Amino acid sequence: MLQTITFDFNPKLCFGWSLFTPAMEAERATTFKSVNLFAVSAYRRATNPTSLISPPGFSSSRPDMYGLSASETNTNCHYQKGLNPNPKHNVSFFTRCSTKPDIDSDNTINKNPTVDRAPNSNTLQVQPSASPPSQTASSLSSTGLVFGLGLESSWDSQEIGSPVVKRYLSDEDERWFMWYHGSSDAGPSSASIGLAVSRNGIHWERGAGSIQSSTDTGMVLKCSKDWWAFDTEGIRPSEVVIMSSAKVRTSSAVYWLYYTGFSSERVAISDGRGGVMHVSKSLPGLAISQDGRHWARIEGEHHSGALFDVDTNSEWDSLFVEAPRVFFHNNGDLRMYYHSFDAKCEHFAVGIARSRDGIRWVKLGKILGGGAKDSFDEFGVMNAHVVRNRKDGGYVMAYEGLAADGQRRIGLAVSPDGLKDWVRYGEGAILEPSMEKDGWDNQGVGSPCLVQMDGDADDDWRLYYKGIGQGGRTGIGLAVSEGSVIRSFRRWAGFHL
Repeated sequence: MLQTITFDFNPKLCFGWSLFTPAMEAERATTFKSVNLFAVSAYRRATNPTSLISPPGFSSSRPDMYGLSASETNTNCHYQKGLNPNPKHNVSFFTRCSTKPDIDSDNTINKNPTVDRAPNSNTLQVQPSASPPSQTASSLSSTGLVFGLGLESSWDSQEIGSPVVKRYLSDEDERWFMWYHGSSDAGPSSASIGLAVSRNGIHWERGAGSIQSSTDTGMVLKCSKDWWAFDTEGIRPSEVVIMSSAKVRTSSAVYWLYYTGFSSERVAISDGRGGVMHVSKSLPGLAISQDGRHWARIEGEHHSGALFDVDTNSEWDSLFVEAPRVFFHNNGDLRMYYHSFDAKCEHFAVGIARSRDGIRWVKLGKILGGGAKDSFDEFGVMNAHVVRNRKDGGYVMAYEGLAADGQRRIGLAVSPDGLKDWVRYGEGAILEPSMEKDGWDNQGVGSPCLVQMDGDADDDWRLYYKGIGQGGRTGIGLAVSEGSVIRSFRRWAGFHL
Protein backbone atom coordinates (compact mmCIF):
# COMPACT_ATOMS: atom_id res chain seq x y z
CA MET A 1 0.00 0.00 0.00
CA LEU A 2 1.39 3.35 -1.03
CA GLN A 3 1.59 6.13 1.49
CA THR A 4 1.53 9.80 0.53
CA ILE A 5 4.05 12.16 2.07
CA THR A 6 3.28 15.85 1.64
CA PHE A 7 6.13 18.23 1.02
CA ASP A 8 4.80 21.45 2.52
CA PHE A 9 7.76 23.31 1.10
CA ASN A 10 8.11 27.00 0.31
CA PRO A 11 11.29 27.89 -1.62
CA LYS A 12 10.90 31.53 -0.59
CA LEU A 13 11.40 30.76 3.10
CA CYS A 14 14.81 31.15 4.70
CA PHE A 15 16.06 28.33 6.90
CA GLY A 16 18.71 28.20 9.59
CA TRP A 17 20.51 24.95 8.95
CA SER A 18 22.05 22.83 11.69
CA LEU A 19 24.42 19.96 11.16
CA PHE A 20 23.51 16.37 11.86
CA THR A 21 26.16 13.70 11.90
CA PRO A 22 26.34 10.44 9.90
CA ALA A 23 25.49 8.48 13.04
CA MET A 24 22.35 10.55 13.52
CA GLU A 25 21.38 9.98 9.92
CA ALA A 26 21.83 6.23 10.31
CA GLU A 27 19.49 6.24 13.30
CA ARG A 28 16.92 8.24 11.33
CA ALA A 29 17.19 5.81 8.44
CA THR A 30 16.00 2.88 10.54
CA THR A 31 12.51 4.42 10.68
CA PHE A 32 12.33 5.35 7.01
CA LYS A 33 9.00 4.23 5.53
CA SER A 34 8.70 2.54 2.15
CA VAL A 35 6.76 4.67 -0.32
CA ASN A 36 6.82 5.55 -4.01
CA LEU A 37 6.67 8.72 -6.08
CA PHE A 38 3.85 9.20 -8.55
CA ALA A 39 1.75 12.19 -7.49
CA VAL A 40 4.16 14.64 -9.10
CA SER A 41 6.21 13.98 -12.19
CA ALA A 42 9.95 13.99 -11.58
CA TYR A 43 10.22 16.12 -14.68
CA ARG A 44 8.07 19.00 -13.48
CA ARG A 45 9.05 21.72 -11.05
CA ALA A 46 7.55 21.45 -7.59
CA THR A 47 5.02 23.95 -6.29
CA ASN A 48 3.83 24.66 -2.75
CA PRO A 49 2.51 22.35 -1.51
CA THR A 50 3.56 19.29 -3.54
CA SER A 51 2.43 15.76 -2.88
CA LEU A 52 5.28 13.33 -3.25
CA ILE A 53 5.39 9.63 -2.67
CA SER A 54 8.82 8.11 -2.62
CA PRO A 55 10.63 4.92 -1.63
CA PRO A 56 13.67 4.76 0.62
CA GLY A 57 17.02 4.55 -1.06
CA PHE A 58 18.55 2.48 1.72
CA SER A 59 17.63 1.78 5.30
CA SER A 60 20.79 0.87 7.15
CA SER A 61 23.60 2.83 5.56
CA ARG A 62 25.45 5.68 7.21
CA PRO A 63 26.37 8.57 4.90
CA ASP A 64 30.07 9.29 4.74
CA MET A 65 29.20 12.95 4.56
CA TYR A 66 27.38 15.56 6.59
CA GLY A 67 23.68 16.17 6.24
CA LEU A 68 21.71 19.26 7.14
CA SER A 69 18.77 19.64 9.50
CA ALA A 70 16.62 22.73 9.16
CA SER A 71 14.59 24.84 11.52
CA GLU A 72 12.55 27.75 10.19
CA THR A 73 14.02 31.19 10.96
CA ASN A 74 13.29 33.85 8.99
CA THR A 75 27.22 26.36 -21.00
CA ASN A 76 27.77 24.24 -21.63
CA CYS A 77 31.10 24.87 -23.44
CA HIS A 78 33.39 22.22 -24.79
CA TYR A 79 36.43 23.38 -26.69
CA GLN A 80 38.08 19.99 -27.00
CA LYS A 81 37.63 18.45 -30.41
CA GLY A 82 35.17 15.58 -30.38
CA LEU A 83 32.98 16.81 -27.53
CA ASN A 84 29.32 17.50 -28.24
CA PRO A 85 28.52 20.85 -26.62
CA ASN A 86 24.81 20.11 -26.23
CA PRO A 87 24.25 16.34 -25.69
CA LYS A 88 20.90 14.72 -24.81
CA HIS A 89 18.52 -3.82 -17.41
CA ASN A 90 17.15 -2.91 -14.41
CA VAL A 91 19.15 -4.66 -11.68
CA SER A 92 18.57 -5.41 -8.01
CA PHE A 93 20.29 -3.21 -5.49
CA PHE A 94 22.82 -4.98 -3.31
CA THR A 95 22.00 -5.46 0.34
CA ARG A 96 25.33 -6.25 1.92
CA CYS A 97 29.03 -5.96 1.21
CA SER A 98 32.35 -5.73 2.98
CA THR A 99 34.29 -2.57 3.74
CA LYS A 100 37.22 -4.07 1.84
CA PRO A 101 35.30 -5.27 -1.23
CA ASP A 102 36.51 -7.89 -3.67
CA ILE A 103 39.61 -8.79 -1.68
CA ASP A 104 39.45 -12.37 -0.48
CA SER A 105 41.32 -15.64 -0.72
CA ASP A 106 40.12 -16.20 -4.28
CA ASN A 107 41.47 -12.92 -5.60
CA THR A 108 44.74 -12.38 -7.33
CA ILE A 109 46.97 -9.41 -6.53
CA ASN A 110 45.87 -7.44 -9.59
CA LYS A 111 42.14 -7.69 -10.10
CA ASN A 112 40.53 -5.52 -12.80
CA PRO A 113 37.02 -5.43 -14.23
CA THR A 114 36.61 -7.29 -17.47
CA VAL A 115 36.60 -4.99 -20.47
CA ASP A 116 34.39 -6.05 -23.39
CA ARG A 117 33.17 -4.39 -26.54
CA ALA A 118 29.47 -3.91 -27.10
CA PRO A 119 28.00 -5.67 -30.16
CA ASN A 120 28.42 -3.61 -33.35
CA SER A 121 30.30 -0.96 -31.41
CA ASN A 122 33.83 0.11 -30.61
CA THR A 123 32.75 1.33 -27.18
CA LEU A 124 34.53 -0.20 -24.22
CA GLN A 125 32.13 -1.70 -21.70
CA VAL A 126 33.21 -2.38 -18.11
CA GLN A 127 31.52 -5.38 -16.56
CA PRO A 128 31.88 -6.71 -12.99
CA SER A 129 34.39 -9.53 -12.87
CA ALA A 130 34.73 -12.37 -10.38
CA SER A 131 38.13 -13.32 -11.75
CA PRO A 132 41.10 -11.35 -13.07
CA PRO A 133 41.07 -10.52 -16.79
CA SER A 134 43.73 -11.64 -19.19
CA GLN A 135 46.44 -9.18 -20.15
CA THR A 136 45.05 -8.19 -23.53
CA ALA A 137 45.51 -5.03 -25.54
CA SER A 138 41.99 -3.98 -24.55
CA SER A 139 42.70 -4.24 -20.82
CA LEU A 140 46.02 -2.41 -21.16
CA SER A 141 44.46 0.50 -23.04
CA SER A 142 41.65 0.79 -20.48
CA THR A 143 43.80 1.53 -17.43
CA GLY A 144 41.75 3.64 -15.04
CA LEU A 145 38.44 3.04 -16.81
CA VAL A 146 35.70 1.97 -14.38
CA PHE A 147 32.57 2.98 -16.29
CA GLY A 148 32.14 2.93 -20.07
CA LEU A 149 29.33 3.84 -22.43
CA GLY A 150 26.05 1.98 -22.13
CA LEU A 151 24.90 -0.74 -24.49
CA GLU A 152 23.71 0.20 -27.95
CA SER A 153 20.41 2.20 -27.91
CA SER A 154 20.48 2.58 -24.11
CA TRP A 155 19.92 6.02 -22.58
CA ASP A 156 23.69 6.52 -22.06
CA SER A 157 25.12 4.87 -25.18
CA GLN A 158 26.44 8.01 -26.89
CA GLU A 159 28.14 10.04 -24.14
CA ILE A 160 28.63 9.95 -20.37
CA GLY A 161 30.29 12.29 -17.87
CA SER A 162 29.84 14.63 -14.87
CA PRO A 163 30.34 11.93 -12.22
CA VAL A 164 28.99 12.80 -8.75
CA VAL A 165 30.22 9.97 -6.52
CA LYS A 166 29.13 9.42 -2.90
CA ARG A 167 30.32 6.76 -0.48
CA TYR A 168 27.99 5.56 2.30
CA LEU A 169 29.20 3.49 5.24
CA SER A 170 27.61 1.56 8.08
CA ASP A 171 29.35 -0.69 10.59
CA GLU A 172 29.44 -3.55 8.10
CA ASP A 173 28.28 -2.21 4.74
CA GLU A 174 29.84 -0.04 2.09
CA ARG A 175 27.71 1.42 -0.68
CA TRP A 176 28.48 3.80 -3.50
CA PHE A 177 26.13 5.95 -5.56
CA MET A 178 27.15 7.69 -8.77
CA TRP A 179 24.94 10.20 -10.52
CA TYR A 180 26.13 11.09 -14.01
CA HIS A 181 24.86 12.49 -17.30
CA GLY A 182 24.33 10.48 -20.43
CA SER A 183 22.89 10.74 -23.91
CA SER A 184 21.67 8.08 -26.33
CA ASP A 185 22.66 7.16 -29.86
CA ALA A 186 19.08 6.08 -30.51
CA GLY A 187 17.41 9.49 -30.48
CA PRO A 188 17.84 13.19 -29.68
CA SER A 189 21.19 13.99 -28.10
CA SER A 190 19.84 15.88 -25.07
CA ALA A 191 21.63 14.78 -21.91
CA SER A 192 19.72 13.21 -19.01
CA ILE A 193 20.81 12.25 -15.48
CA GLY A 194 21.19 8.65 -14.33
CA LEU A 195 22.22 6.63 -11.29
CA ALA A 196 24.63 3.70 -10.97
CA VAL A 197 25.40 1.81 -7.73
CA SER A 198 28.38 -0.15 -6.48
CA ARG A 199 29.73 -2.03 -3.48
CA ASN A 200 33.28 -0.76 -3.86
CA GLY A 201 33.31 2.25 -6.19
CA ILE A 202 34.94 0.13 -8.91
CA HIS A 203 32.37 -2.31 -10.30
CA TRP A 204 29.13 -0.50 -11.08
CA GLU A 205 25.58 -1.70 -11.70
CA ARG A 206 23.64 0.31 -14.27
CA GLY A 207 20.30 0.36 -16.10
CA ALA A 208 19.62 0.72 -19.82
CA GLY A 209 16.44 2.78 -19.46
CA SER A 210 14.38 4.79 -17.00
CA ILE A 211 14.08 3.48 -13.45
CA GLN A 212 10.90 1.63 -12.55
CA SER A 213 11.26 1.04 -8.81
CA SER A 214 13.20 2.08 -5.72
CA THR A 215 15.86 -0.57 -6.38
CA ASP A 216 16.49 0.20 -10.04
CA THR A 217 19.42 1.88 -11.68
CA GLY A 218 19.28 3.88 -14.88
CA MET A 219 17.93 7.23 -16.00
CA VAL A 220 16.37 9.24 -13.16
CA LEU A 221 15.78 12.74 -14.56
CA LYS A 222 15.08 14.09 -18.05
CA CYS A 223 15.09 17.55 -19.57
CA SER A 224 12.12 19.76 -18.81
CA LYS A 225 9.30 19.78 -21.36
CA ASP A 226 8.11 23.26 -20.37
CA TRP A 227 8.99 25.70 -23.15
CA TRP A 228 9.86 28.49 -20.72
CA ALA A 229 12.23 26.42 -18.57
CA PHE A 230 16.01 26.85 -18.43
CA ASP A 231 16.73 23.12 -18.82
CA THR A 232 14.97 22.03 -22.01
CA GLU A 233 18.07 21.03 -24.00
CA GLY A 234 20.18 19.10 -21.52
CA ILE A 235 20.89 18.52 -17.81
CA ARG A 236 24.01 17.46 -15.95
CA PRO A 237 24.43 16.64 -12.23
CA SER A 238 26.77 18.84 -10.21
CA GLU A 239 26.31 17.87 -6.54
CA VAL A 240 24.04 15.85 -4.25
CA VAL A 241 23.61 17.02 -0.64
CA ILE A 242 21.52 15.36 2.08
CA MET A 243 19.16 17.89 3.66
CA SER A 244 16.30 17.74 6.14
CA SER A 245 13.76 20.50 6.61
CA ALA A 246 11.01 21.13 9.13
CA LYS A 247 8.86 22.08 6.15
CA VAL A 248 9.22 18.58 4.68
CA ARG A 249 6.94 16.39 6.75
CA THR A 250 8.84 13.11 6.67
CA SER A 251 10.96 11.30 9.22
CA SER A 252 13.97 11.04 6.96
CA ALA A 253 16.44 13.25 5.14
CA VAL A 254 15.95 14.43 1.58
CA TYR A 255 18.46 14.44 -1.25
CA TRP A 256 19.05 17.80 -2.90
CA LEU A 257 20.41 17.58 -6.43
CA TYR A 258 22.12 20.68 -7.80
CA TYR A 259 22.44 20.46 -11.56
CA THR A 260 23.22 22.41 -14.71
CA GLY A 261 20.37 23.04 -17.13
CA PHE A 262 20.93 23.99 -20.78
CA SER A 263 18.48 25.94 -22.94
CA SER A 264 18.19 26.56 -26.67
CA GLU A 265 19.57 30.08 -26.26
CA ARG A 266 23.10 30.47 -27.60
CA VAL A 267 25.84 32.80 -26.41
CA ALA A 268 29.10 33.74 -28.14
CA ILE A 269 32.48 33.33 -26.45
CA SER A 270 36.09 33.54 -27.58
CA ASP A 271 37.71 30.31 -28.74
CA GLY A 272 41.12 31.39 -27.47
CA ARG A 273 42.53 31.65 -30.98
CA GLY A 274 41.03 34.90 -32.14
CA GLY A 275 37.75 33.31 -33.24
CA VAL A 276 34.27 32.97 -31.76
CA MET A 277 32.22 29.91 -30.88
CA HIS A 278 28.58 29.68 -29.86
CA VAL A 279 27.54 27.59 -26.88
CA SER A 280 24.29 26.80 -25.09
CA LYS A 281 23.35 29.08 -22.23
CA SER A 282 23.21 27.27 -18.89
CA LEU A 283 21.87 28.07 -15.41
CA PRO A 284 21.82 26.24 -12.05
CA GLY A 285 18.84 24.17 -10.96
CA LEU A 286 17.63 22.17 -7.96
CA ALA A 287 15.60 18.98 -7.54
CA ILE A 288 14.73 16.99 -4.41
CA SER A 289 14.22 13.29 -3.73
CA GLN A 290 13.75 10.89 -0.84
CA ASP A 291 15.63 8.01 -2.44
CA GLY A 292 18.06 9.53 -4.93
CA ARG A 293 16.03 8.09 -7.80
CA HIS A 294 12.66 9.87 -8.00
CA TRP A 295 13.16 13.62 -8.34
CA ALA A 296 10.93 16.70 -8.35
CA ARG A 297 12.22 20.07 -9.47
CA ILE A 298 12.16 23.02 -7.09
CA GLU A 299 11.39 26.37 -8.70
CA GLY A 300 14.07 28.97 -8.07
CA GLU A 301 13.76 32.74 -8.08
CA HIS A 302 14.47 33.16 -11.79
CA HIS A 303 11.44 33.21 -14.12
CA SER A 304 12.78 30.11 -15.91
CA GLY A 305 12.84 28.09 -12.69
CA ALA A 306 16.62 28.39 -12.27
CA LEU A 307 18.10 29.25 -8.89
CA PHE A 308 19.56 32.49 -10.26
CA ASP A 309 20.44 34.22 -13.51
CA VAL A 310 23.67 35.34 -15.12
CA ASP A 311 24.99 38.71 -13.98
CA THR A 312 25.09 42.03 -15.83
CA ASN A 313 27.32 42.55 -18.84
CA SER A 314 29.95 44.22 -16.68
CA GLU A 315 30.48 41.10 -14.53
CA TRP A 316 32.63 38.05 -15.20
CA ASP A 317 29.67 35.60 -15.25
CA SER A 318 27.37 37.47 -17.63
CA LEU A 319 27.17 34.68 -20.25
CA PHE A 320 26.25 31.47 -18.44
CA VAL A 321 26.50 29.63 -15.11
CA GLU A 322 27.61 26.00 -15.13
CA ALA A 323 28.54 23.16 -12.75
CA PRO A 324 27.06 24.44 -9.43
CA ARG A 325 28.94 22.34 -6.85
CA VAL A 326 27.48 22.99 -3.39
CA PHE A 327 29.40 22.42 -0.15
CA PHE A 328 28.12 22.66 3.42
CA HIS A 329 30.60 24.71 5.47
CA ASN A 330 28.76 25.48 8.68
CA ASN A 331 25.30 26.09 10.10
CA GLY A 332 23.52 28.48 7.76
CA ASP A 333 26.52 28.62 5.41
CA LEU A 334 26.28 26.74 2.13
CA ARG A 335 28.75 27.54 -0.63
CA MET A 336 28.32 27.08 -4.35
CA TYR A 337 31.32 26.88 -6.66
CA TYR A 338 30.49 27.35 -10.34
CA HIS A 339 32.22 28.38 -13.54
CA SER A 340 31.55 30.76 -16.40
CA PHE A 341 33.48 32.50 -19.18
CA ASP A 342 35.00 35.88 -18.36
CA ALA A 343 34.61 37.80 -21.62
CA LYS A 344 36.93 40.60 -20.53
CA CYS A 345 39.82 38.32 -19.61
CA GLU A 346 38.88 35.77 -22.30
CA HIS A 347 39.20 32.73 -20.08
CA PHE A 348 37.04 30.35 -18.06
CA ALA A 349 36.93 31.03 -14.32
CA VAL A 350 35.44 29.67 -11.10
CA GLY A 351 33.35 31.82 -8.77
CA ILE A 352 31.55 31.37 -5.48
CA ALA A 353 28.09 32.13 -4.09
CA ARG A 354 26.77 31.68 -0.53
CA SER A 355 23.38 30.81 0.89
CA ARG A 356 21.66 30.21 4.23
CA ASP A 357 18.93 27.95 2.87
CA GLY A 358 20.41 26.35 -0.24
CA ILE A 359 17.87 28.10 -2.48
CA ARG A 360 18.55 31.84 -2.38
CA TRP A 361 22.13 32.69 -3.27
CA VAL A 362 24.40 35.73 -3.05
CA LYS A 363 27.32 35.87 -5.47
CA LEU A 364 30.72 36.77 -4.05
CA GLY A 365 32.72 36.95 -7.26
CA LYS A 366 35.47 35.13 -9.11
CA ILE A 367 38.00 33.15 -7.05
CA LEU A 368 40.19 31.40 -9.64
CA GLY A 369 40.91 32.28 -13.27
CA GLY A 370 43.24 31.23 -16.06
CA GLY A 371 46.82 30.22 -15.36
CA ALA A 372 50.12 31.64 -16.55
CA LYS A 373 51.08 31.73 -20.22
CA ASP A 374 51.78 28.28 -21.67
CA SER A 375 50.42 26.57 -18.55
CA PHE A 376 48.01 23.62 -18.71
CA ASP A 377 45.16 25.93 -17.58
CA GLU A 378 46.08 29.10 -19.48
CA PHE A 379 42.65 29.30 -21.14
CA GLY A 380 40.86 28.85 -17.84
CA VAL A 381 39.48 26.58 -15.12
CA MET A 382 36.08 24.87 -14.93
CA ASN A 383 34.08 22.04 -13.34
CA ALA A 384 35.61 22.64 -9.91
CA HIS A 385 34.93 20.24 -7.04
CA VAL A 386 35.73 21.56 -3.55
CA VAL A 387 36.10 19.34 -0.50
CA ARG A 388 37.44 19.86 3.00
CA ASN A 389 40.49 17.87 4.00
CA ARG A 390 39.54 16.08 7.20
CA LYS A 391 43.16 15.89 8.31
CA ASP A 392 44.09 19.59 8.36
CA GLY A 393 40.72 21.35 7.86
CA GLY A 394 41.91 23.10 4.71
CA TYR A 395 40.00 23.20 1.43
CA VAL A 396 41.01 21.38 -1.71
CA MET A 397 39.71 22.20 -5.19
CA ALA A 398 40.09 19.74 -8.05
CA TYR A 399 39.36 21.44 -11.36
CA GLU A 400 39.48 20.96 -15.09
CA GLY A 401 42.15 23.10 -16.69
CA LEU A 402 41.94 24.17 -20.32
CA ALA A 403 45.14 24.92 -22.23
CA ALA A 404 45.45 27.37 -25.12
CA ASP A 405 45.44 24.45 -27.58
CA GLY A 406 42.21 23.03 -26.14
CA GLN A 407 43.80 20.19 -24.19
CA ARG A 408 42.04 19.30 -20.93
CA ARG A 409 43.84 18.21 -17.76
CA ILE A 410 43.04 18.13 -14.04
CA GLY A 411 44.69 20.44 -11.51
CA LEU A 412 44.47 21.24 -7.80
CA ALA A 413 44.21 24.42 -5.77
CA VAL A 414 44.08 24.89 -1.99
CA SER A 415 42.66 27.51 0.36
CA PRO A 416 42.63 27.86 4.18
CA ASP A 417 38.97 28.95 4.35
CA GLY A 418 37.44 27.94 1.02
CA LEU A 419 36.46 31.53 0.22
CA LYS A 420 39.54 33.31 -1.05
CA ASP A 421 43.31 33.03 -1.26
CA TRP A 422 43.12 30.03 -3.57
CA VAL A 423 46.60 28.92 -4.59
CA ARG A 424 47.43 26.40 -7.29
CA TYR A 425 48.96 23.23 -5.89
CA GLY A 426 52.25 22.81 -7.72
CA GLU A 427 53.10 24.01 -11.19
CA GLY A 428 51.48 21.33 -13.32
CA ALA A 429 48.46 19.11 -13.61
CA ILE A 430 47.86 16.19 -11.23
CA LEU A 431 46.31 14.07 -14.00
CA GLU A 432 47.25 14.17 -17.68
CA PRO A 433 45.58 12.48 -20.65
CA SER A 434 46.87 8.96 -21.22
CA MET A 435 50.13 8.70 -23.14
CA GLU A 436 49.07 5.39 -24.68
CA LYS A 437 48.30 5.54 -28.36
CA ASP A 438 45.12 3.52 -27.87
CA GLY A 439 44.33 4.81 -24.38
CA TRP A 440 40.64 5.32 -23.70
CA ASP A 441 41.33 8.83 -22.25
CA ASN A 442 44.23 9.99 -24.40
CA GLN A 443 42.44 13.08 -25.73
CA GLY A 444 41.53 14.78 -22.46
CA VAL A 445 40.51 14.40 -18.80
CA GLY A 446 38.16 16.59 -16.75
CA SER A 447 35.02 16.87 -14.57
CA PRO A 448 36.85 15.73 -11.40
CA CYS A 449 35.13 14.37 -8.30
CA LEU A 450 37.22 13.85 -5.14
CA VAL A 451 36.41 11.26 -2.45
CA GLN A 452 38.51 11.09 0.72
CA MET A 453 38.72 7.50 1.92
CA ASP A 454 38.74 8.19 5.64
CA GLY A 455 38.31 5.15 7.81
CA ASP A 456 40.74 3.12 5.74
CA ALA A 457 44.26 2.36 6.90
CA ASP A 458 45.89 4.03 3.90
CA ASP A 459 43.50 7.02 3.94
CA ASP A 460 43.91 7.52 0.21
CA TRP A 461 42.02 9.94 -1.99
CA ARG A 462 40.05 8.79 -5.00
CA LEU A 463 39.63 10.98 -8.05
CA TYR A 464 36.78 10.12 -10.41
CA TYR A 465 36.87 11.89 -13.77
CA LYS A 466 35.55 12.03 -17.30
CA GLY A 467 37.94 10.81 -19.97
CA ILE A 468 37.86 11.52 -23.70
CA GLY A 469 39.33 9.14 -26.28
CA GLN A 470 39.68 8.90 -30.03
CA GLY A 471 36.63 10.12 -31.91
CA GLY A 472 35.27 11.83 -28.80
CA ARG A 473 34.34 8.54 -27.09
CA THR A 474 33.85 9.16 -23.37
CA GLY A 475 34.07 7.17 -20.17
CA ILE A 476 34.45 7.64 -16.42
CA GLY A 477 37.79 6.81 -14.87
CA LEU A 478 39.41 6.52 -11.46
CA ALA A 479 42.80 7.66 -10.19
CA VAL A 480 44.11 7.21 -6.65
CA SER A 481 46.53 9.32 -4.63
CA GLU A 482 49.93 8.14 -3.46
CA GLY A 483 49.01 8.05 0.22
CA SER A 484 47.02 10.55 2.29
CA VAL A 485 48.88 13.65 1.07
CA ILE A 486 47.64 14.94 -2.27
CA ARG A 487 50.68 15.32 -4.50
CA SER A 488 50.04 13.11 -7.49
CA PHE A 489 47.54 10.58 -8.73
CA ARG A 490 47.93 7.35 -10.65
CA ARG A 491 45.25 5.63 -12.64
CA TRP A 492 43.58 2.73 -10.88
CA ALA A 493 44.94 -0.60 -12.09
CA GLY A 494 43.38 -3.10 -9.69
CA PHE A 495 43.21 -4.14 -6.05
CA HIS A 496 46.40 -5.03 -4.19
CA LEU A 497 46.62 -7.29 -1.17
